[in-house]
Amino acid sequence: MQLWVGLGNPGAQYALHRHNVGFMVLDALEEVHGFPEPKKKFQGWAVEGRLGSEKLLLLKPATFMNESGRAVRAAMDFYKLAPSDVTVFHDELDLEPFKVKVKVGGGHAGHNGLRSVDAHIGPDFRRVRIGIGHPGHKSRVHGHVLGNYAKAEIDDLAEMLGGIAAEADWLANGDNARFMSELALRMQD
Repeated sequence: MQLWVGLGNPGAQYALHRHNVGFMVLDALEEVHGFPEPKKKFQGWAVEGRLGSEKLLLLKPATFMNESGRAVRAAMDFYKLAPSDVTVFHDELDLEPFKVKVKVGGGHAGHNGLRSVDAHIGPDFRRVRIGIGHPGHKSRVHGHVLGNYAKAEIDDLAEMLGGIAAEADWLANGDNARFMSELALRMQD
């Protein structure tokens, strides 16, 4: 069993925020791969399904970003998972918009959702970093992160989300490099 977590804030008013791109990824995965409707579980919304031979639990914490680690810990404890079984999808200021990078371990770079997950399970989980770009000045970060994607960005966002879902088998099989490569090729077209 792998635990794939999308970081975001619950509520319709946050749905298109850049900070909610982790939730958007899980929605795309559920739709593209025919997962059933998520159920309220583990202080969030959770659904089990398969990608190829790999069994996954997709989890969107309902605890708000700053407490995401509580939901992750609850699901890990229930399934007796290790941090190496966890993949977290999150927004990343330090990447260009719609660029996607995968890494294992690392710091939280001021991201409150990652800080919470790190506090509850340690740093040794896989992160799928989804670029939202930096607004240029530190004083504009809060509004940028908690702002909606612009209309001009929606097509690129949809293409990226669809690409992540289409290439997710590589992630499920632990081939991070191939996932990034295939997604980058898909995004060039």
